[in-house]
Amino acid sequence: MVTGAAGFIGAWTLRALLFEGYCPVVFDLQEDRRLVAAICGSDAANMLHWHTGDIRNMDQLQAAAMGTERIIHLAGMLTPGCRANPRLGAEVNLIGLLNVFAIAQTLHQKGVLYMSSAGVYGPSGGTIPQPTTLYGAFKLAGEICAQSFWNDDGIASIGVRPYVVYGPGREIGLSAAPSLAARAVAEGRSFTIPFTGLLDMIYVADVATAFVAALKADTAGAHVVNLFGQRIESVEVARLLNEQASEDITVTARGEPMPIVLPPPDDSAAILGDWSPTPLSEGLKKTIQYYQANAGVEA
Repeated sequence: MVTGAAGFIGAWTLRALLFEGYCPVVFDLQEDRRLVAAICGSDAANMLHWHTGDIRNMDQLQAAAMGTERIIHLAGMLTPGCRANPRLGAEVNLIGLLNVFAIAQTLHQKGVLYMSSAGVYGPSGGTIPQPTTLYGAFKLAGEICAQSFWNDDGIASIGVRPYVVYGPGREIGLSAAPSLAARAVAEGRSFTIPFTGLLDMIYVADVATAFVAALKADTAGAHVVNLFGQRIESVEVARLLNEQASEDITVTARGEPMPIVLPPPDDSAAILGDWSPTPLSEGLKKTIQYYQANAGVEA
């Protein structure tokens, strides 16, 4: 089962699972298949087993998870939403994760894969998680809880910490600007990326592939992996986009750059195998082509 499957990373994860021959069950707050249909194809979107429910509701979650072997937990609120409504952010991002683990325990599932974030690291970087946002704090608390579920109940888990995830369908969040800029290129509009500095950008299909690799790994223990793509300055992202743009893509220093850290040793190689990220120029090109092919279609 994939929670939050109708969203940006969820739709791409469904696509990767279907490609590998899995039969994913969808759990999402509403039945909006538009993005899933655009990414996976209309036939696949219509064939999926779709359950509408709230990640905070244990009964709805358990009903959807019956008969499944694993949960890939992607449902959550991003940084702006957590800042605007801290209580709701905690209920969705932390209590929602606890609910997923509780269901996995009740149904004797093999384990849980879940979305963490590079937001667990503070703006000063470093190798020790020190979040300064509510979003990052909730994600770090979730990682600690995952470790407790392994220690106390033997529920295996793998958390994935990507940095700036970009690609078709990325519309919200503090780091959505590169994707929105690619959409602007496709639509012949100018766009300003509202932050400067060094980024680590990873194509959304690569994140989905990493989840499938983690699913196949079937690893015991509680693990967290830093998922890196390609490190690049914001101005270089704009330069790559301007090679295909009819209107200017610019960069301003209004916002804060995404902190980049030197990752501590982790189990990513053992878990992800020969996984490798898509070159940024290729990922941006694919993103532009998607929006050109889906002009007028809401993500």
